[in-house]
Amino acid sequence: MKLYYAPGACSLSPHIVAAEAGIALDLVRVNLGRTPHTTASGADFSSVNPNGYVPVLELDDGQWLTEGPAIVQYLADLKPERGLAPAAGTLARARLQSWLNFVGTELHKMYSPWLFHAEYGEQAQTVARGKLAERLAFVDRHLADNGPYLMGASFTVADAYLFTVVSWSKLVNVDLSDFPAVRAHLERVGARPAVRQAMQAEGLKVSA
Repeated sequence: MKLYYAPGACSLSPHIVAAEAGIALDLVRVNLGRTPHTTASGADFSSVNPNGYVPVLELDDGQWLTEGPAIVQYLADLKPERGLAPAAGTLARARLQSWLNFVGTELHKMYSPWLFHAEYGEQAQTVARGKLAERLAFVDRHLADNGPYLMGASFTVADAYLFTVVSWSKLVNVDLSDFPAVRAHLERVGARPAVRQAMQAEGLKVSA
């Protein structure tokens, strides 16, 4: 399988999940800094995903799967013994999907595009920062009361997604000082060998 990714983008989440699951992926880097977006070989990325964003997982039979939350669940289900997602059809699986949706809609889409694009204006960024503070406070309380991971004692694909998104805070100057449980989650997940492996493969800085 191939993972189309951009370093540090939301595609880091399935990259982490694959590493945690022991699934080997061929990595195809996508240059999102130019238009049209191209792969490292110079191919037009729109032929892979007309929406123009990562991640995209290319299966061994040539089919493509898009959208990070779908990809991480698919990867987790390939290796159920790794415990990265509860079994399909259970309440626990529905709760996992709830967290994936929360991270995707309430966090991911507050960081990006609003805080990554100054052209949207100061007012839009102020609103986004306010919403992020509310949502991060919610996550912080949950982790403090029910952690150390989103689903409790065990790391799941939802933690890979949360780690990826909240790690953008340094890039866009989101202050996490009021959220000690969130900061502890970042440190805890960032210290996992599979997470470090995925980050290093993307050329990202890992903590000492």
